[in-house]
Amino acid sequence: MDHIEIYSTSHCPWCSRAKTLLRERGLDFEEIDITTDQARAQDMVSRSGRRTVPQIFIDGEPIGGYDELARMDLPQRPTSP
Repeated sequence: MDHIEIYSTSHCPWCSRAKTLLRERGLDFEEIDITTDQARAQDMVSRSGRRTVPQIFIDGEPIGGYDELARMDLPQRPTSP
């Protein structure tokens, strides 16, 4: 799992949950905030075929939203002692 992108908005509770889940697993991700950016919002729709947030991509492949992310067997990055 090399690159994780999450399209989100500032007022989305499911976006916050998805980011928390990724952080808890120690996984780095790129957040793309579309709250006021229509061009990025359209990019998300073009890439995912969906208008809802969050939309999550792993290595360029759309996996869906929070529910799909939560069902995945995500690796947990080991923490340093």
